[in-house]
Amino acid sequence: MTIKLGVIMDPIGAIHFKKDSTLAMLLEAQRRGWTLHYMEQGDLYLEDNRVRASLRELAVHDDPAHWFDLGEGREADLAELDVVLMRKDPPFDMAYLYSTHLLELAEAAGTLVVNRPRSLRDANEKLFTAWFPQCMPPTVVTSQARRLRAFLKTQGDIILKPLDSMGGASIFRLRANDPNTNVVIETLTARGRTPIMAQRFLPEISAGDKRILLIDGEPVPYALARIPAEGETRGNLAVGGRGEGVALTERDRWICAQVAPALRERGLMFVGLDVIGDYLTEINVTSPTCIRELDALYDLNISAQLFDRIAAVLNERSRRNAQ
Repeated sequence: MTIKLGVIMDPIGAIHFKKDSTLAMLLEAQRRGWTLHYMEQGDLYLEDNRVRASLRELAVHDDPAHWFDLGEGREADLAELDVVLMRKDPPFDMAYLYSTHLLELAEAAGTLVVNRPRSLRDANEKLFTAWFPQCMPPTVVTSQARRLRAFLKTQGDIILKPLDSMGGASIFRLRANDPNTNVVIETLTARGRTPIMAQRFLPEISAGDKRILLIDGEPVPYALARIPAEGETRGNLAVGGRGEGVALTERDRWICAQVAPALRERGLMFVGLDVIGDYLTEINVTSPTCIRELDALYDLNISAQLFDRIAAVLNERSRRNAQ
């Protein structure tokens, strides 16, 4: 059976060829003989109670000078596709939210969506960690300045971050008696209107913010430690951090084991955990990255592991339908 795979992503012509995890996935799917169908978020629509999209056939190439070809567009039901990868990068804005509603309708009509649309809505990448308090550093989520100042007084050194950002954007470090405390809190909370997350600063960040990839709850045995640039407290590659490969520690595996059952239950098949020292800080479900880096460092094929699992789910569905 030839599997028809759709992908919803940011404009493919603007991706970073060397680092893009979605491209790694598409190259592997094409190697398997799966047909590829390209969409951007704005191509989704509902008509006559069917979720449809402007689809374009896609061919990908492992060539930094020419990594894709797109065919002519056509209008089609998503029900024609066996699986759809939702790989649109954050921010998780209203357009993204509405896309998950449309994808949930497509899922109800029989298309496998990875990751599950309802879980994309429910599992905020910062707040989802609160389901695993045994894995977290001391944390407060609030829009109230007095609570944030009290947390700073107790901890002495904290990180503040929005609940809807990615790539290290708008992350601040505050220490006791910092003269910028009030303005940072006012800015991030929009003067008390928007909740944010505060966490104890973890000095282990100097050894890297580890990205651990899980496929249906099973961790890849190596992580990419994103090490901050000189003078930085953020390890994100997008703000100048450098990546080093590391083997998972016993604590890393314990954290994965704590989180895995909830990921499986929620249909979160491809997830990236962020771990600093002994603590889980984020659970990335929308568009986790670092496939290309880990594949190159350790001669892996992480996309193959993901598609093996997707194929197994599709085969099981086919078997049940044939009974």
